[in-house]
Amino acid sequence: MTSDLFDRPAMLFLPASRAGAIVRARQSAADIVVLDLEDAVRDEDKEAARDAAMAAVAGEAEPWPIPLFIRINGVGTVHHGPDLAAVLHSPVRRVLVPSVGKAAELHGVARIVGQPVAAMIETAEAVMNIREIAHEASALVVGTNDLSAELRLPAAAGRGALITALQTVVLAARAAGKPVFDGVFNRLDDAEGFAAEAREGRSFGFDGKSLIHPDQIAPCRLAFAPTPDEVARAERLVAAATGGAERFEGQMIEQMHVDAARRLLARR
Repeated sequence: MTSDLFDRPAMLFLPASRAGAIVRARQSAADIVVLDLEDAVRDEDKEAARDAAMAAVAGEAEPWPIPLFIRINGVGTVHHGPDLAAVLHSPVRRVLVPSVGKAAELHGVARIVGQPVAAMIETAEAVMNIREIAHEASALVVGTNDLSAELRLPAAAGRGALITALQTVVLAARAAGKPVFDGVFNRLDDAEGFAAEAREGRSFGFDGKSLIHPDQIAPCRLAFAPTPDEVARAERLVAAATGGAERFEGQMIEQMHVDAARRLLARR
C-alpha cells in the first residue's frame, strides 16, 4: 500500500462537498487525490460532504484511475465516528487522519479500517512523537499551515522557521520506509513561488507535495522529477560502476551512490 506512493509527487486535496471539483479531480493529472471531509468543509456541510465522497467512490462504472484517500475528521471530533462508519461501507479504505498526536490514535483508526492509515503531521506533539507515528502510518503528510500556527510563527517567518520540524518528519519517514509529503502552498496566483517551494521540498527529501488547485499539478511533477543533467549523470554513474569504492568523474563513489542513481532513473 505504501511503496506505490513513493513516486507519486502530486497529492491534490479537494473539498468533498464540491461535486464539480470531484469530477475535475477524476479527470486530472494528479498522482493522488484526497477527498477532504475535514478542514476544507464547513461544519454545516460535513454530512453532505461525507455523502458526496461516498457517492464518488461507490457504484462507479469505472474505478478511479488515481489512488484515492479520504481525509476523515480527527479523532475525538463529533464527525470522526460517522466518517469511519461511512468508510467501512465504501470500497475506499485509504484513510488520511488529521491532527494525529500519538501513534495510539492512528492504531485505533487502522484497527477499525483494517489496514494502515496515513497521518497528517500538524502539531508539535506529532513532531515529538514522529518516530512511533511513522512506524504506524502508511504515509506522512505535513500540515504546514496548522504546524506554523501551533508553533506561533509570525506570518513573515517563512519556511526557514519550520526546517527542524520538516527534516525531523522526513528522517522518521525514511527510517520507517514510508512516503512523506510536504505541505501546501497557499498563494494560488504565485506560480513561481509554488515552483520554488516544490523544488525546496524535494531538496529536503520529500516524495511529493500537497496541492490545493489542479494548476499546481504540472509544476509539482516537474519540480520532483529528475532534471536532464541528473538523469545523464546517473546513467553514466551506473554504467561506469564496477563495485566497491572507486573514482567517478573526480569523486569517490560506493554502492550507495549506485543505488541512489538507480532510484533516480526509476523516477524518470
